[in-house]
Amino acid sequence: MHAIPSDVSDFYIDVVRNTVKYRKTNNVVRNDFLQILIDLMKDESGLTIEEVAAQAFVFFLAGFETSSNVMMYCLFELALNQEIQEKVREEVNVVLQRHNQVMTYDSLNDMIYMRQVLDEVMRKYPPLPILTRVCTIDYKIPNIDLTIKKGTRVIIPLLGIQNDPDYFPKPEKFDPERFAPKNKEKLHQVCYMPFGEGSRLCIGLRFAFLQMKVGLSILLQNYKFSLNEKTQLPLKINPKNFTLSPIGSIWVDAEKI
Repeated sequence: MHAIPSDVSDFYIDVVRNTVKYRKTNNVVRNDFLQILIDLMKDESGLTIEEVAAQAFVFFLAGFETSSNVMMYCLFELALNQEIQEKVREEVNVVLQRHNQVMTYDSLNDMIYMRQVLDEVMRKYPPLPILTRVCTIDYKIPNIDLTIKKGTRVIIPLLGIQNDPDYFPKPEKFDPERFAPKNKEKLHQVCYMPFGEGSRLCIGLRFAFLQMKVGLSILLQNYKFSLNEKTQLPLKINPKNFTLSPIGSIWVDAEKI
């Protein structure tokens, strides 16, 4: 059974195979993720080219598709909620003015309200609608007669949990105040997990927020966004995609500020 179309996997494996071959043939060594995988291929018990391609594909999917999806949904919600868009834009301008118009790790971390907006986007539209885990010990679920056996694959319906009114009242409403510091600490520990939780927390969490904040800061400084009539409401989610992607496209108009 193929999880993705054969032409896509064949293309990606060829790209990785040709890149690995080029580096080996020309003695090219770079300080990057692919080089680590190439080094792991060297001994007899090392990785195969298919395993290298699989690891590279996961990093590409997790590091690009997810963040771009979050920014897409963020611009969609900001286009629908002009007062929130203006509040984020004002924060960007104030913070950058305080930091001499330079985007640094510190200046981006000072954009507290933008973080609330991104948190709310990922609550309503988690990049991955489900999380998968493997049970490591027999575990009896409290208050019901059910034990999950060791080795069982568990699918966590993240999209359902994060849009459950028991945890987030009026879940259809886009409300960044849910993640204001005073409110965020009141949330149930595992009702919000767009990056996972515990020892398997996403390794790219900090990088993801940095790149999304950089992108949104530049866009909001220069453009005002509104919803284009081509966008069909309500949005319908494509059930065939790994990531939470809409059927059709989201269209927004960008007006130069």
